[in-house]
Amino acid sequence: MRRWRALSFHMVVLGSILLGCSRGAPSTPAPVADTSFVAMQERGKAAMGVDQYTSSHLFEDLPDGGRIVLQRNAPDTVGTGAIRAHMAEIATAFARGDFDVPGFVHGQDVPGTSVMTARRAEIRYEADTLPRGGQVRITTHDSAAVAAVHQFLAFQRSAHHAAGHEMHPGHSP
Repeated sequence: MRRWRALSFHMVVLGSILLGCSRGAPSTPAPVADTSFVAMQERGKAAMGVDQYTSSHLFEDLPDGGRIVLQRNAPDTVGTGAIRAHMAEIATAFARGDFDVPGFVHGQDVPGTSVMTARRAEIRYEADTLPRGGQVRITTHDSAAVAAVHQFLAFQRSAHHAAGHEMHPGHSP
């Protein structure tokens, strides 16, 4: 079913472009949707229970690991509850070395997770609530695990077009 929706979306975009060209549209090309990003956002919505376009991620490197933050952009009791439940679930899964959810959302193995799985006994994952969502704080004193966590978070920042340190004064990138 998702494939048909994605195909329908692509056909509408292509049809719009072709229709514009046939009507003597300006010669500058129309922006084309980043279909891989759109697909990731849809998988993220399915995995996390909230619309990814109306929520904000933060993937922050810290000296002893990092944190993953997800919050609704506007007050939303149902969405906030879904995020908090999701953060608790991923903290538990990550502690077991289970990174299936990020693999599903991104459609690939996520960098850093193989080391994070191998060193899971050295890493703590703690879910906590935030005003419009929640966070998972990742801590370790193992240097290889810290490097893997940072690799994982860097990939997430890039893929989600999300923030990192620049959102928090006092942290240097």
